[in-house]
Amino acid sequence: MSVQDAARDPARDLGQLTADDFEPRLNAPFRLQAPGADAPVTLAEVRRLGAALRDGGAFALVFVAKGGPRLPQGIYPLSHPDIGTLEMFLVPIGPFAGGFGYEAVFT
Repeated sequence: MSVQDAARDPARDLGQLTADDFEPRLNAPFRLQAPGADAPVTLAEVRRLGAALRDGGAFALVFVAKGGPRLPQGIYPLSHPDIGTLEMFLVPIGPFAGGFGYEAVFT
């Protein structure tokens, strides 16, 4: 499934997306939707982690928020005009590149 197909498919499957889908969006803005607040975040890092059971291998994404409340780990909708809205499990990783980092790992 291409990123464009995922954006049109309301039941998109994160298992079909790979690092290749996110690398062109490095340093691009995303919108993180949290209870009581929507926050702009930037895709700061796409890290390939090697072989995995998923097609395309394992990878990690790091999003950076320049401000706003610090969020606990949990599932949050992230949206981007090309990708659509994806629900990702984000883990706070602390200060990162001038903001606060959140990581999503796909294995």
